[in-house]
Amino acid sequence: MGNDTDQNGSGKCPFTGGAIKFTTASTRSNRDWWPNALNLHTLRQHSSLSDPMGEEFNYAEAFNSLDLAALKKDLAALMTDSQDWWPADFGHYGPLFIRMTWHSAGTYRIADGRGGGGRGQQRFAPLNSWPDNVSLDKARRLLWPIKQKYGRKISWADLMILTGNVALETMGFKSFGFGGGREDVWEPDQDVYWGAETTWLAGDIRYGHGSEGVEKAGGVLVSDDDADGDIHDRNLENPLGAVQMGLIYVNPEGPDGNPDPIAAAHDIRETFGRMAMNDEETVALIAGGHSFGKTHGAADSSHVDVEPEAAGLAAQGFGWNNSFGTGKGGDTITSGLEVTWTSTPTRWSNNFFENLFGFEWELSKSPGGAQQWVAKGADATIPDAHDPSVMRVPTMLTTDLALRLDPAYEKISRRFLENPDQFADAFARAWFKLTHRDMGPRVRYLGPDVPDEVLIWQDPIPDVDHELIDDSDIAALKATILDSALSVSELVSTAWASASTFRGGDKRGGANGARIRLEPQRNWEVNNPFQLATVLT
Repeated sequence: MGNDTDQNGSGKCPFTGGAIKFTTASTRSNRDWWPNALNLHTLRQHSSLSDPMGEEFNYAEAFNSLDLAALKKDLAALMTDSQDWWPADFGHYGPLFIRMTWHSAGTYRIADGRGGGGRGQQRFAPLNSWPDNVSLDKARRLLWPIKQKYGRKISWADLMILTGNVALETMGFKSFGFGGGREDVWEPDQDVYWGAETTWLAGDIRYGHGSEGVEKAGGVLVSDDDADGDIHDRNLENPLGAVQMGLIYVNPEGPDGNPDPIAAAHDIRETFGRMAMNDEETVALIAGGHSFGKTHGAADSSHVDVEPEAAGLAAQGFGWNNSFGTGKGGDTITSGLEVTWTSTPTRWSNNFFENLFGFEWELSKSPGGAQQWVAKGADATIPDAHDPSVMRVPTMLTTDLALRLDPAYEKISRRFLENPDQFADAFARAWFKLTHRDMGPRVRYLGPDVPDEVLIWQDPIPDVDHELIDDSDIAALKATILDSALSVSELVSTAWASASTFRGGDKRGGANGARIRLEPQRNWEVNNPFQLATVLT
């Protein structure tokens, strides 16, 4: 029976007469009893048992049969097809989808190659319920009809990245290109360390003395006045790429919610650097992304209910139910901040830098109580997202002001202000890097929109322009190696050192390219440089 009550409505099992006991995960598992036991579950993750596609499915073949132009046309139509259940800001879903794409790819970190958008992990916990991903459940739901139409020819992982590209293009920006090939997995990653904190928005372990966080995932990124870490000089735990549990990078209010743009610049440089972005790429990404759309903080976070993973079955995969007003449109609560950066929120322009340098800024608070900045003495030039009769004054985040007040960022920002073409090119390249670096070598890219230009961060290997060895060559090489007087230990350790750098997350490292003969690998202490030099010569 599907009901929770018996025929008399007593709440007892109709067969035994006893109270119904629901199956939950509240009992102590073996892992709880013995937390230090070696965890072998990661060796079994993403097996064929969880993959509905079947072992014979070839995603590359499926993607190559896709009519990519038709898919992009459908995505472009979606951008302005505002739905009553989740109205588009300014009549355009582009900024929402840019955020979805950014937050899918932006979890990547170079230290261990994990994170990123290559597996479509934003569909699963914990990412689907991070405080920084509030309302992205709505973005993914908007894509459902298109995903259903094209089916297995486009993975969720590829679709979430491609949608951001199309969003940019429909708002007048020329993207650098797109490569498909991200194959979906069908369960959460179990091998990614996101931090040891046990509350959302906490940073007290990764920094030692950071924010202790909040108990629920929705609403304002509250400041923590009791956090006693030096926000101007602190070191983030490796391999993490975010300052607080449940954020993609940094707290937009400033470190631990303290509105200090200089301290925010330190956090920005560290977290973006851990995603392999230099200062120019960082400025371009922040300013480029904030050239569109707005943040959402219509009221206090107490109106926001639990995240998707904690919501009831009736929520149908949605989370963060908002009891303020209509709970949507102008009443939306996401970060708790209420900022619109430009007068052209659905059209590419240089207005972000024009506003950043065109005004002095004073600290204020959003309707939700979050720290943000408002332009002093500015006219109301910013359109309201849902009421065309209302205009607002320019606003900025603490992290935006870091691009003006940090000396290194300021030089780049002024150059972009004075040279919009350089800004556009830098953003296009940085966006492409953001969305593709976790894919590994460019030979893995699929589709007609892959750019011709080869980029150094793709670890390019020269094309084969010579004949490859055959069986007789292999036999001769084996004989030569056996006659070299090198020991089995020396040969095996060299082969191991060459191949063992490979990592499955971002498909980097490994023996391909024989980079063990080059710096820095040839002088890594673990590779026994003296012995390695002997073997290589």
